[in-house]
Amino acid sequence: MSASAAPQSISIAIVGATGYTGAELLRLLASHPQANVRAVTSRQAAGQRVDDWFPNLRGHYDLTFSAPDAGALAACDVVFFATPHGTAMHQVPALLDAGVRVVDLSADFRIKDASVFAQWYGEPHAAPDLLAEAVYGLPEVNRALLRGARLVAAPGCYPTAVQLGFLPLLRAGAVDASSLVADCKSGVSGAGRSAKIGSLLAEAADSVLAYGVGGHRHLPEICQGLNAAAGSEVGLVFTPHLVPMIRGIHATLHAVLTDSAADVQHLFERAYADEPFVDVLPAGAQAGTRSVRGSNMCRIAVAKPPRVGSAPPRVVVTAVEDNLVKGASGQAIQAMNAMFGLPEVTGLSAPALLP
Repeated sequence: MSASAAPQSISIAIVGATGYTGAELLRLLASHPQANVRAVTSRQAAGQRVDDWFPNLRGHYDLTFSAPDAGALAACDVVFFATPHGTAMHQVPALLDAGVRVVDLSADFRIKDASVFAQWYGEPHAAPDLLAEAVYGLPEVNRALLRGARLVAAPGCYPTAVQLGFLPLLRAGAVDASSLVADCKSGVSGAGRSAKIGSLLAEAADSVLAYGVGGHRHLPEICQGLNAAAGSEVGLVFTPHLVPMIRGIHATLHAVLTDSAADVQHLFERAYADEPFVDVLPAGAQAGTRSVRGSNMCRIAVAKPPRVGSAPPRVVVTAVEDNLVKGASGQAIQAMNAMFGLPEVTGLSAPALLP
């Protein structure tokens, strides 16, 4: 669909809208000029007003949560799934058959190999025939495929930051793809809104915790994207950490340069020159997570650390994003915009929140 054929109004349903990603979809879509949110579903909150759950939305929506209803979903132009993994893959086939487009924020359609999905998520895929069709919703990579797509798999928060930080280097053959390191930190909202001991203030505050060190579910998703960029299988060590903040992803990425004289700053500036939501900082600058809080921006900084002794030449890339926006709901809306022929920035141009 071309931009000239973009619809004046897009009817939208959100499945599983009581979590953080559902709340963020509602917040962002409230400022989207073409968005018409018609249904928000939740078995838990059915019959309750949306603005009772999310007081920040008072005056923006006059909606009540409803139990999932296939007919109501099929009457919309697009359905967002803000559900845990294992839900969307059972409902998406019928929606596609009804002519509805789908943006899934879970992991159900991100991994192309059904056996890899089953290995990491502990259950067989319910719709393996759709994995090839699903477009991985990283616009900086799949912009052309998003236009007119029926089914989009919105990337995870860690995979977005790690891929955007490594892709220019791998595409240019500027680093040794066999020895990549991703040291990443996430705010507590990345664990979702459900009650968990590890997310309690008394547990998460004043502490930094590495988790998933023996294998994290985002690893195969990250490697899938990096393998495609490198043209071969990469070697990656990915270590996520929980840090005591509400929002944010900070990824510190290490790689060995194949050419010590490579101008990595220029490489990144050229790669992302036309991207509305990737900001390559000037040489020597660094960005904190609060510089992207509430925005759909990913900020990237590039540096060559000094060589010590016989150490090979290295590059260190840092990437920061809001895990609920560019790492989830904002990127999902960016993908929706592309699907319907709208400018990708529609409804997403607000700057970050400070302080």
